[in-house]
Amino acid sequence: MTTTDHAPTAAGSGSSASEAFRAAARETASVPRERVDEVARALLRGVHQAIREHDVTYPEFQAAKQWLMDVGEGGEWPLFLDVFVEHVVEEVAARSQDGTKGSIQGPYYLPEQEMLPWRTTLPMRPDEKGEPLVFAGQVRDVDGTPVAGAELDIWHADADGYYSGFAPDIPAGNLRGVVVSDGQGRFEITTVQPAPYQIPTDGPTGKLITAAAWHAWRPAHLHLMVRAPGHRTITTQLYFRGGEWLDSDVAEATKPELVLDPEPREDGRLGVTYDFVLERA
Repeated sequence: MTTTDHAPTAAGSGSSASEAFRAAARETASVPRERVDEVARALLRGVHQAIREHDVTYPEFQAAKQWLMDVGEGGEWPLFLDVFVEHVVEEVAARSQDGTKGSIQGPYYLPEQEMLPWRTTLPMRPDEKGEPLVFAGQVRDVDGTPVAGAELDIWHADADGYYSGFAPDIPAGNLRGVVVSDGQGRFEITTVQPAPYQIPTDGPTGKLITAAAWHAWRPAHLHLMVRAPGHRTITTQLYFRGGEWLDSDVAEATKPELVLDPEPREDGRLGVTYDFVLERA
């Protein structure tokens, strides 16, 4: 099965993503007027330049206007911005950050998941499909000191490419949890290997993808948000070597440093090891 079979609708996913975004507690900046003026003018200059360079016609302009309205009414702005814009914001933020490489958060994060011990199995259905995967490692700071009690907020798609909270018939909290590292910063998480997935294509975001003849696929990945008092939180994604779409991610979020290399363990399960390095705040 792929994510084109019995897929959740774009409207449903967009509504869930919008609701989750509005409900999440987050840092917001009080932006000076000068900064608003500078960035807004630059953005508009880019739009104006594209219109001039490509001789955009009135019918094309009206089609774009209708599409923008459809994105808003369909609740797809979190989806569209996270897929096509967030990777550049993350790239700019990374210029002044040390430690583990970051990546985009994406639209499928849900806060306040179950707290779990350092050695644990993610919540999953009794008959959860997918190849068992053991994800282990250590959290350290930049000088190599283990970070005890670090929180690894982890979430990922299932073996069919669906996320709990955004697709019907998946229990709340499935394949999500907040794992707390032990006194040596260690963690060992048993889960299943996620599948690549296609972002919803039946809404306005999908119409743009179809019209431009792009593909809509993301490679399989684990999402993580790693945090600890006194340290900068890392939001990242970890991918799998040899995975489909790894070199053509629609969200352009992959990085060589974030690619895992699973190997068979003695118990027959796949195992991957990855250590996180947190920068002091």
